[in-house]
Amino acid sequence: MVEIETPRLRLRTMRAGDAEGLLRVFGDPKVMAAFGEAPFDRAQMDRWVRRNLDHQDRHGYGLCTVIFKAEDRVIGDCGLTRMDLAGATEVELGYDFCSDYWNRGLATEAATVVRDHAFGALGLARLVGLIRQGNEASRRVAEKVGLRHEADLTEHGVDYWLYAIARAAPREP
Repeated sequence: MVEIETPRLRLRTMRAGDAEGLLRVFGDPKVMAAFGEAPFDRAQMDRWVRRNLDHQDRHGYGLCTVIFKAEDRVIGDCGLTRMDLAGATEVELGYDFCSDYWNRGLATEAATVVRDHAFGALGLARLVGLIRQGNEASRRVAEKVGLRHEADLTEHGVDYWLYAIARAAPREP
């Protein structure tokens, strides 16, 4: 079970009961425009959460639910997803937030602590960000947390920017 606090956020391992709060994110047309998809209905949201819970069970990590502490409200998700990408297994650092909470630095705040958890507690060597081309806000978050553009690629007919960061090598004493 992951519980991470930042000054403004609480991130915790996603639970089945989070579907209602996350529907405010994935039911938001502005959020879903970044995916080129229609807003989710409740059944789609339940399936999405179930896939993420299954991922956590298989890999020992996954997406966290992000709660804005000042309002004790679910405002998004941020975490790690294992994926096959261009013939390699990668771990993606991803984040999705209600549009009402954009442009406040919250995605950067959450992504920073997830990055640190991935490299520290989980010992992962590399993280990627798969960002739909044109999503400048997501691109800026990736860059702020240290990911750098590595390639342009097309997956399932969609053009993406591939960003990546490697864990820093330990310093010699």
